[in-house]
Amino acid sequence: MAITSANQLELLQTAEAVAREKMIEPGLVIEAMEESLARAAKSRYGAEMDIRVAIDRKTGRARFSRVRTVVEDDALENYQAELTVEQARQYLDDPKVGDTYVEEVPPVEMGRIAAQSAKQVILQKVREAERDRQYEDFKDRAGTIINGQVKREEYGNIIVDVGAGEAILRRNEKIGRESYRPNDRIRCYVKDVRREARGPQIFLSRTAPEFMAELFKMEVPEIYDGIIEIKAVARDPGSRAKIAVVSYDNSIDPVGACVGMRGSRVQAVVNELQGEKIDIIPWNEDVPTFLVNALQPAEVSKVVLDEDAGKIEVVVPDEQLSLAIGRRGQNVRLASQLTGLDIDILTEEEESKRRQAEFAERTKLFMDTLDLDEFFAQLLVSEGFTNLEEVAYVERDELLVIDGVDDDTAKELQARARDYLEEQNRKAMDHARELGVQDSLVSFEGLTPQMIEALAEDGVLTLEDFATCADWELAGGWTTENGERKKDDGILEKFDMNLEEAQNLVMTARIQLGWVDPADLVTDADEGEVQEEAEA
Repeated sequence: MAITSANQLELLQTAEAVAREKMIEPGLVIEAMEESLARAAKSRYGAEMDIRVAIDRKTGRARFSRVRTVVEDDALENYQAELTVEQARQYLDDPKVGDTYVEEVPPVEMGRIAAQSAKQVILQKVREAERDRQYEDFKDRAGTIINGQVKREEYGNIIVDVGAGEAILRRNEKIGRESYRPNDRIRCYVKDVRREARGPQIFLSRTAPEFMAELFKMEVPEIYDGIIEIKAVARDPGSRAKIAVVSYDNSIDPVGACVGMRGSRVQAVVNELQGEKIDIIPWNEDVPTFLVNALQPAEVSKVVLDEDAGKIEVVVPDEQLSLAIGRRGQNVRLASQLTGLDIDILTEEEESKRRQAEFAERTKLFMDTLDLDEFFAQLLVSEGFTNLEEVAYVERDELLVIDGVDDDTAKELQARARDYLEEQNRKAMDHARELGVQDSLVSFEGLTPQMIEALAEDGVLTLEDFATCADWELAGGWTTENGERKKDDGILEKFDMNLEEAQNLVMTARIQLGWVDPADLVTDADEGEVQEEAEA
């Protein structure tokens, strides 16, 4: 087939038809045609030639051109597509390196193989344009709810027709044992949209907490308008969920608004989630109060919060224990997800026994180390003293408030405590020296003799060894393996060192060793502040 003998307008008509069918720009189809014709021309004139084709957008006429680029004499490699400056003077006035010489060449005769190749190029380009359009259509829909129609099931995964493409609902993103048949209508949350070689991949979910939040936003106008905000969601898909809400209008009850008249609003969400029971909880800035709400319907007697460790202890009446934990630990697990804290639940009896054990342990500590009788040691514990450091270095006035303690007694108590601590420090340092600890680590500020001993027992003997430690190796932390959180014990964790303190110590050691320039840290901090301000 010769291009010249074809109806030139037919090219434009074909491009328009394909563009309408695939819902892409006609220009993209014409560009694909130009590339396919150029490839066919190269097979005729030679693959080393730079042949380009331009199709007139009004007439459909295809113009074939040979392009040659001007290069340095010693850079000439391809004689068919390049010219030296001297050669270019035959065609151009005052040619320079980088200039191009374009000459029109006759249209090619397109044989069967070339025509098939051109068709493949056009189809490939059209597919790529279609994929780009699908990605552009869906990339901004991540984080929203989409309605679709079930097309088929593949290995437990549901393929969903979402209009301009297909999406996948993986089997682990389905609620419980729900099943679908072809042509069923389905509503899902767009969890992720990725651009991949085989086209945009749209991943759906019905188990994501965000799905429930978006459903409530659709059912509750106050949430959509921003009067009520969903602060947190925790789900056990298909079984039970907890959602924390707060109202920014004192006249609107956030829980009541989400429940709706006779439960109509929450019931609509429950029906969509296959009967999943939903606890709607008022959010509170005060973490213990929020946790008490989150553990509903169980009653809570007392809450003890440890913010540094990210843990919280909850004391409940003995008869409320099973209700607070829930079936298979469901209630406390959801409450933990909602608050972002590790929750330990104790009965009042268990807490009482633990308090008594701690009281006896601290009493014995003071009796053994300070040479006190049981009554006096109990007085110290009753006043809130928990360790020898507090007794040794507290302001003396705090000891004088204890019944029977005068100034001389207070001085004697502190002297005994300091003597004992100094002796322990000496023993710890002697042991560390025996293990081979070096002066560089001993003289490093921020480490006590007991810490140095613990480091030496773990093989950390020099400041260089210490500087190579990770913060979590010192302070401990948590890792997740196969969906389960596991505790990593830190070398200095027993000394109540947190991750931030460990990070500061390690960074100080690296600066002292010259591994890190303090100026770089200042620059990084400034860039971080600028980034935070920009995001704000």
